[in-house]
Amino acid sequence: MTSPPRFPPLPSTVSVHAREALQNFAPASCPDDLAIHRAMCARVQRELGATQLARHGVRMEERTVGTVPTRVFSPPADGRREDRVLLNLHGGGFIVDAGSITENAPIAGYAGITVVAARYRLAPENPYPAAVDDAEAVYRALLNQYEPRQIGLYGTSAGACLSAQLLVRLRDTGAPLPGVFGFFSGTADLSRSGDSESFFRPQEELTSAPFPQYAGAAERLSPQVSPIFSDLRGLPPTLCIAGTRDFMLSQTALFHRALQRAGVDAQLLVFEAMPHAHWIFLDLPESDEAFRAMASFFSNHLS
Repeated sequence: MTSPPRFPPLPSTVSVHAREALQNFAPASCPDDLAIHRAMCARVQRELGATQLARHGVRMEERTVGTVPTRVFSPPADGRREDRVLLNLHGGGFIVDAGSITENAPIAGYAGITVVAARYRLAPENPYPAAVDDAEAVYRALLNQYEPRQIGLYGTSAGACLSAQLLVRLRDTGAPLPGVFGFFSGTADLSRSGDSESFFRPQEELTSAPFPQYAGAAERLSPQVSPIFSDLRGLPPTLCIAGTRDFMLSQTALFHRALQRAGVDAQLLVFEAMPHAHWIFLDLPESDEAFRAMASFFSNHLS
């Protein structure tokens, strides 16, 4: 087995809290036992998620939206914008729920916007296109309550990929697109790995194309599977976020460039020395800054 990569010390350009928390950080391989992996992620969601809910005064409810189980995050009534909503598709490699609480409680609080987190079906039990089907069902249910320009869509890691897949499907079927898009530390290309993965991911994980349990037998070069090969013109304003030690930095930057070439209003925010999707599992000043940037972008672009 290849040893995890060794990184240089954290620079002084990050917060003291980040230097302390990330001093010995190295990307670890996930447990081989999927049940154990899912239990670990669920514990993080409960524990860190509870802290975030309390900190931001956000209330969470379990609901079914468009036949799909969801978690709905309601910000405090004072300052809540009832004329808009955000749809989140959580990260976790399509096989675990690594963010249905931690990705959303801070954004709901900072933006003052209700967030609906779709708890889509997971691989390997449910490979592509099950997750896209679930995401579409929730989005179309929201269209019964909101105008498209009042809906924001975002996801981290696998959720970013799924969000891009949903946008391509919506456009291909003639459905109206949401008013704003957040593509956070993800990939829009399931056919190949990016350069940063060779630096920041254990080498044994690079033996196959990304997300093999999710992609299954799907044609990876299809624009519906790898949206970077789609005609991206007309997609909503997009915020892309990654970190300089994020194994998805390359893929996030590649998708950002593709969006810009297509004339999309796309911004790229890169955090110094931060690992993959740092905001969903690390309680750092840099995490709070990421959440504030996301919330501000959504608020500014939804009407």
